[in-house]
Amino acid sequence: MYTIEKLRDIIQTELNKKEYAEHPISLFEPLKYILEDGGKRLRPVLVMMAYNLYSDDIEKALQSAVGIEIFHNYTLLHDDVMDDAELRRGRQTVHKKWNTNVAILSGDAAAITAYKYIGKVEDIYLRRVIDFFNNVAMDVCKGQQYDMEFETRDDVSEDEYLHMIYQKTSVLIAGAIRHGALIAGAPEEEYDELYDFGGHLGLAFQLQDDYLDVYGDVEEFGKKIGGDILCNKKTYLLIKALELANQEDKALLNEWLGKKRFDPAAKIREVTQIYDRIGIKEVVMAKIEDYLEKSRKTLEKIDVAVERKQHFFTMLDYINGRKK
Repeated sequence: MYTIEKLRDIIQTELNKKEYAEHPISLFEPLKYILEDGGKRLRPVLVMMAYNLYSDDIEKALQSAVGIEIFHNYTLLHDDVMDDAELRRGRQTVHKKWNTNVAILSGDAAAITAYKYIGKVEDIYLRRVIDFFNNVAMDVCKGQQYDMEFETRDDVSEDEYLHMIYQKTSVLIAGAIRHGALIAGAPEEEYDELYDFGGHLGLAFQLQDDYLDVYGDVEEFGKKIGGDILCNKKTYLLIKALELANQEDKALLNEWLGKKRFDPAAKIREVTQIYDRIGIKEVVMAKIEDYLEKSRKTLEKIDVAVERKQHFFTMLDYINGRKK
């Protein structure tokens, strides 16, 4: 069995070869830049972990795992443009370091490159791999569209929000796990169960992002704290705050949401204090734990030796306590 750290090293070594970078180099330089930032390599690690549940010949999963990491970074390139984000993993975003056109075109090239790598699987799995991944990729786009539409709505429900982040974030995590199990020859019912496992895992992961944007440390999180508050982003914290606040706090929150001119530090401080009074920190942490528990129960159904699943249980513990 391979540890998470060993799998991450194997993936990083493959990425360091930079074989995805073709000419003109200027087209791929931003992708090299964002991939060199590091990141958690969560999705390719999950591909390899799922493959390793059924087989130790993990080299057969490496190329497509790299492809899924490239695809993830393509979504980040475009997401940062749409959010006009300044930082990603503690460094300038691509559209700030270069410009918006560069970020869009390099992102497009990254998406195509990702498919080249994802398709490097045995022929008996290729049709299902492409069909599954097409569905995942389309869901990611749907989730991003919902996210943008929510920016102009004041009535986003908890269920709508959870559906949006499921499509925008969870399906790629779930798809990465299913991909690894599928190409390792797992039974259909088990790679479907693993997809469900990943869906719950992804929801917990995104809710952690919402939480860390307010309560994280910029040194560890790698992004400015309070960005979601400043742009009135419909996060789980905001949606639950509007639902649970008393009349006075709800009025204060709506006042901040409606202000066009404000001191950024004051807005972050005041909205966070409202969240604290309502107990939003505890609400979101309970929801995260609920999804992690659903992941644990789903993982327990998978009919492989317990020791082969141990690193997945470790991953659940990591997400429960992550700070970045």
